[in-house]
Amino acid sequence: MKIGIVILNWNGLALLQRYLPSVVLYSKEHTVYVADNASTDASLSWVKEQYPSVKIIEMDENRGYAGGYNVALRSVDEEIICLLNNDIEVTENWLAPITTLFKSDVTIAAAQPLLLDDKRRTHFEYAGAAGGYLDRLAYPYCRGRIFDQVEENHQQYSDSTNLDWASGAALFVKKKAFLEVGALDEAYFAHQEEIDLCWRLRHAGYKIAIATDATVYHLGGGTLAALNPRKTFYNFRNSLYNIVKNDHSANWLGILFLRMVLDGLAGLQFLFKAKPAHFMAILKAHASFYGGLRTMLQKRQEVKRYAKKTSTKPEVFSIVYQFFVKNRSNYQSVK
Repeated sequence: MKIGIVILNWNGLALLQRYLPSVVLYSKEHTVYVADNASTDASLSWVKEQYPSVKIIEMDENRGYAGGYNVALRSVDEEIICLLNNDIEVTENWLAPITTLFKSDVTIAAAQPLLLDDKRRTHFEYAGAAGGYLDRLAYPYCRGRIFDQVEENHQQYSDSTNLDWASGAALFVKKKAFLEVGALDEAYFAHQEEIDLCWRLRHAGYKIAIATDATVYHLGGGTLAALNPRKTFYNFRNSLYNIVKNDHSANWLGILFLRMVLDGLAGLQFLFKAKPAHFMAILKAHASFYGGLRTMLQKRQEVKRYAKKTSTKPEVFSIVYQFFVKNRSNYQSVK
């Protein structure tokens, strides 16, 4: 089972210089690609000079995470594709557990390794930790991370359990299944598109999993820092997109309304914390959501055409309630 490792890059020369060497060193039996989103720095010339074995996929404009990978994957022939951030250091033998996992169950369509923090290597990393879940209101959380509370890694999440979503920082996906459900949604541009993809894969009857004996270290914030209002915009808008497209329950409109109320409360909290740019980002996110609502309703019908009668009942109704009211800040306490 060969894996095509696709690293999406946009003006990330410094990150490539720091992190690409480990990917090339520990992925010799597989193929490494750099998909470039029309960088204006010296990224491509450096890769070509230092790592001629790495295949280059050049794009004529910055298509974001979703669009960039959708274009790049048309050039990749491997059965399993790894969508790998350019700020990840991989470890020796990191791919063997992944191939074993996919071979163990043909219904697994996507998976992730264990994500640890490159800045604090004793701890999980925010973007995916030990695997992602959704509460009933489509708030994402992880084994090892609830909102901004990240746990120390004590091998407490060592089982390769089924997930709701696998992190886009190091997302392994079967190319056939990826195309079957319509690839990444380019309307998202960035953030939460992997959650949408994994939700659609689960609708199609596939499983999402984690290989906890495969470890990578993620820097995080390589493209948009956590405190960037643009990131707030994408996260809030795209989470609403996820509900419209993928919550097929009878009371999905009520869930959407409740989620929007909570978004408003989050906006007020930003104001109280003297972060008006983030408050405005939420307002803009909702305006953009309404602008794209008709399209998302059409996509909802497209998903319904292949969705199967599989259970996607979440473990937790409201992670917001568990965290902010019950003061439960780790996965074991909210499960």
